[in-house]
Amino acid sequence: MPDTIRLRVSRYRPETDPTPHWQDYDVPLRRDWTILDGLNHIKNQLDTTLSFRWSCRMGICGSCGMTVDGEPLLTCGTFLSDYAPGPIRVEPLNNFPVIRDLVVDITDFITKLPRVKPWIIRDDELSLDDGEYLQTPEQLDAYKQFSMCINCMLCYSACPVYGLDPCFIGPAAVALAERYDLDSRDQGTKERIEFLVEPDGVYGCTLVGECTRACPKQVDPAAAIQRYKIKAAKASVLAFLLPRGAR
Repeated sequence: MPDTIRLRVSRYRPETDPTPHWQDYDVPLRRDWTILDGLNHIKNQLDTTLSFRWSCRMGICGSCGMTVDGEPLLTCGTFLSDYAPGPIRVEPLNNFPVIRDLVVDITDFITKLPRVKPWIIRDDELSLDDGEYLQTPEQLDAYKQFSMCINCMLCYSACPVYGLDPCFIGPAAVALAERYDLDSRDQGTKERIEFLVEPDGVYGCTLVGECTRACPKQVDPAAAIQRYKIKAAKASVLAFLLPRGAR
C-alpha cells in the first residue's frame, strides 16, 4: 500500500469563487484513517482555509456527511484504504445550497421537520401522580428502527425527488413521523396525516429507494414513506365513508 493517497476536494468560497473548483491534497494513507481523518490532516497541516463540518467521529451526530466518489456517506465511517490508490473525490452533499467548500445549508430540512410534529402528542396527559407511561419491549420494537435517524441528510442528498422538487417533505421527516405514529404512547397520528397527505407530502415519493440505500443507520425511510401512504389512504377512505362523529 502506498504511503499517501490523494483527496480531490471541492472548494468554493462565495466571496471569491464564481463556481466550485477542485483542489488536490496528498494525505497519509493509513489503514485506520477515515476520510474525515484525511480532511482533518489537510485542515491542520496543509490548508487551514478548508471548511467542513464534523463533531462526534462516531457515526452518531450525522454532521460529517459528504459526497465521496459520487455517493453520500458519513466520512467518519468511510476509510481511505477502501479507495486506494485514489484519487478520492470529496464534495458537499447534493441537493443543498453550498455555504462554503464542503459545508451545506440544511435550513430547508430544519424548517420542514417541525411540520410533521416529531414528538409525542397526547389527547389526555397523565398527572405525575398517575405514574409513568409504561411500554413493553414489543411496543418499543415497533418503532425502534425509525428512531435511529440521526438527521445526517444523506437520504435527502440521495433522493432524486427532493433534487427535482425541493418542496417535497423528504424521507427523514416522514421516517420520524412514522417513528412517533408507531409509539404506543402517542396519539398524534391524525395531526401528522393531515399534513403528510398534502401535495408536498408522502405522495411525492416515487419509490426509487435511494434514501434507504444511503441511510447509515438502516432506518429504511422508503419503507416509512410507503407505510404512510397506506395509512393515509385508509384515513382518506374512512373520512369519505364515515360521518365525522363515527370516526
